Amino acid sequence: MSRMPSLFSPLALTRVLTTLPLAQGDVDYQVARRTDPDLLPGLLTRGKAVVILVRRGRVAVPRGQSLLAPRRAGRIRLATIPAAYLADALGLDRSGPAPEALYYLGSRQGADYLALDLGLLEGTCPPGAGEAGRLVDKGFDWVGLDGFAPHASPRQVGLATSAVCLSNWQTGQRFCPLCGSPVRAAQAGWAQTCVGRGVSHTLFPRVEPAVITSIVDADDRLLLQHNRAWKEGLVSVCAGFVEAGENLEHAARREAMEEVGVPVGELRYMGSQPWPFPASLMVAFKGRALDTAVRTDGEETLSARWVSRDDLVALIARGDMELPGRATIARSMIQEWYGSDL
Repeated sequence: MSRMPSLFSPLALTRVLTTLPLAQGDVDYQVARRTDPDLLPGLLTRGKAVVILVRRGRVAVPRGQSLLAPRRAGRIRLATIPAAYLADALGLDRSGPAPEALYYLGSRQGADYLALDLGLLEGTCPPGAGEAGRLVDKGFDWVGLDGFAPHASPRQVGLATSAVCLSNWQTGQRFCPLCGSPVRAAQAGWAQTCVGRGVSHTLFPRVEPAVITSIVDADDRLLLQHNRAWKEGLVSVCAGFVEAGENLEHAARREAMEEVGVPVGELRYMGSQPWPFPASLMVAFKGRALDTAVRTDGEETLSARWVSRDDLVALIARGDMELPGRATIARSMIQEWYGSDL
């Protein structure tokens, strides 16, 4: 395969990533409804909402479907339970409060979507309500977003991503980071209320921005690296968290210097997607290397190499190189550079 002449920028034909696996949902969040105290009890008791289940970073799918995911695209879906059944299991009536473990995900074409967090249910529900977890936790398999996203519809992936993000935050932060007092879920799961020290204040989910950069040289070769924490043969592109007081572009260039010793000049924004492991937002760039000499840090990054498209195909065919999973933004970035799916 011929190389691009150096007089053209290898970033000139960079495409924005419009179909990232975890950023395709089409559900309307209906933000204005979240503060309505009747929203969750009303949706449950009227029996029209669709309820999905989340637990410790995983979502429920019908029993047996998790076995299909590695082999058949489009054959996996979220398990759902009727809202009326859940209301009966929780012992709710329209005048009673909904459990903290219930999140409002939004609506689409007349359907409202809820998520029940079984991991949070036992510790936050009134006495006896935790029995609902045992009533609904039957006949399901549990899969992570990395296994679910490549094999489900965009709408279902969007719902699952929102549910996992809220669950990770609500279960991971049970005390106020400002005063240490207990918190309660608020705004249909999208906030928390702390009343410590007699002053009520509202907390919102924390999002940790990270940059990820596919670095190319003047001959349009791609720089791939292997990190110490990864299994043998797995490679990806340069990534890291944004430091306090730092903008995204500075972070992308700093991480490239720290991990592979390559100075990066021109940058092009490619897209972003949530990465709830547990609370990141991955922001993707494509950058042009100003120097091709590679100097890995030996601590986090063990090795890095430039590859052409022919090199990449040959390395994968021999089993010497493995790409990131299909739910990752890194996989989409590598495929954008290559020009097609891999």
